[in-house]
Amino acid sequence: MSAITANGHTFFYREQGTGDVALFVHGFPLDSTMWLEQLRDLSDIRRCIAPDLRGFGWSAPSVRPVVTMEDHADDLVAMLDALAVDRVDLVGLSMGGYVGLAFAERHPDRLRSLALVDTKSVEDGADAKAGRIAAAERVAAEGREALAHDMLGVLVADSASAWVRARVRTMIEATPVETIVAALEGMRLRPDRTSVLAGLEVPVGVIVGEHDVLSPVADADHMAVSAGGPLTVVPDAGHMAPIESPAAVADALRSLWA
Repeated sequence: MSAITANGHTFFYREQGTGDVALFVHGFPLDSTMWLEQLRDLSDIRRCIAPDLRGFGWSAPSVRPVVTMEDHADDLVAMLDALAVDRVDLVGLSMGGYVGLAFAERHPDRLRSLALVDTKSVEDGADAKAGRIAAAERVAAEGREALAHDMLGVLVADSASAWVRARVRTMIEATPVETIVAALEGMRLRPDRTSVLAGLEVPVGVIVGEHDVLSPVADADHMAVSAGGPLTVVPDAGHMAPIESPAAVADALRSLWA
């Protein structure tokens, strides 16, 4: 792990490999360890960097009650500036995909390509917005264990091993409650960014687990059509395809970057 100061915050990040930079952006409520296999498997062709977003993982805590996708995107650019990195192949899972779309909208000149993994470009509907408020209230009242219990059943496929489930649970239960609440509100407020995909002038790839119930294949197909890029459906995987089927995700990224 390495640390860097950017945008007035201290961020920790994992790095492996040399060459053009691939920036891996984790989902909610997770951290950079979700990308360990990708850093290992793709370090032969990329300098792979996976940061802990503001308030997550080892990065410094945030005192803001709301942290938006735009905040995270601007943090990433500040990190890249501090690291003297110009353009990146950005890979974002779930909330990391929301951040990636905000990055693409606000800083398109910093993208070499964009990979959207188990995510969606549309904004939350009314039920989803209400669900985020309820989740924030529940975790504030009952703690991270309650959130882990609620989320594990939808984050991974039914066939996921005990090791995969344990790894996801560890990440959730290590995330500060205040970070969880701030992120839920930030996701609730995000806009529809489907139009951003149509306007991008870089390669865009979409990857989704076959059994993802949070960001279903239909949503992934919608993004792929909007972007005019390839869609990869990962067999037997749920919402955590990079952990459930790392080889398939690595293969899809190699193809996109080629």
